[in-house]
Amino acid sequence: MIKAAAAQIAPDLLSRSSTIGIVLDTMNEAHRNGANFIVFPETFIPYYPYFSFISPPVKQGKEHLALYEQAVEVPSEETQLISKKCKELELVAVVGINERDHGSLYNTQLFFDADGTLLLKRRKITPSYHERMIWGQGDGAGLQVVDTNCGRVGGLACWEHYNPLARYALMTQHEEIHAAQFPGSMVGPIFSEQIEVTMRHHALESGCFVVNATGWLREEQIQTICSDESMQKAIRDGCMTCIISPEGRHLVPPITKDEGILYADLDFNLITKRKRMLDSVGHYARPELLSLNHNTAPAETRRMVKDHFDEDSDSTHFDSYLHASG
Repeated sequence: MIKAAAAQIAPDLLSRSSTIGIVLDTMNEAHRNGANFIVFPETFIPYYPYFSFISPPVKQGKEHLALYEQAVEVPSEETQLISKKCKELELVAVVGINERDHGSLYNTQLFFDADGTLLLKRRKITPSYHERMIWGQGDGAGLQVVDTNCGRVGGLACWEHYNPLARYALMTQHEEIHAAQFPGSMVGPIFSEQIEVTMRHHALESGCFVVNATGWLREEQIQTICSDESMQKAIRDGCMTCIISPEGRHLVPPITKDEGILYADLDFNLITKRKRMLDSVGHYARPELLSLNHNTAPAETRRMVKDHFDEDSDSTHFDSYLHASG
């Protein structure tokens, strides 16, 4: 039996190292409560860029540059700290970060196994709305399900769940646990409702467990991000930390307010119970009518192409080229 945890917690908006400390402390707490799988909110380290939702691009320069300074490189000392903690606690963890790769930032999910191995680094394939001013795009190589000590785990971030083909790519790989991440403290109560519908639907359609973590902002943090009271409602509420069964039901009541860690036992027999009736990538699929083309190649800005006329070239090749050119 797997005991899953989903963390609804607040970051330190001023310090990457402090936020990582919060992650490690939360992992310790989850372990003490018997968890062997945990999910953290979207881009929790160092923090979600809430400023991009309430400020026009022309005013985002200072905050964007600050995020560059606090973002995480992979691998790095920061990722090693999480890796060591996973190994120490024998804990599988999915952690959201702002990843810095030279001159670009990415919304990235890191999947750590219970032995500390970083199994997967995937980037959000399409940043949503305001996020496109902050992050670059991911690629199809990250749409993977990985074997972990807790089963087959896949994951998506926020509005990626509204891309049915991205979800189907994971479903075809038979994910057993889906790690979902949302920023939380955004948009208002309607966002909570939308998240709940989305999480429950994916659990039903995929026939897997969904462990979803949304972030939280304390009142003083809201004041720091936005002093305009008329705009502060845009970064309140919108939380739905939940754990959903393959039958689309909450295994425990969700967390929608304040900080906390949600726990639930995952009985994998429920996966078979659901898929016996509806397996969307098996007996209920019609691949001869509808199927998915998935480009799994990593996106590259340069491909090394061997010189056409290298040392191994002979006159025959050269003559053929001239003939074709003529």
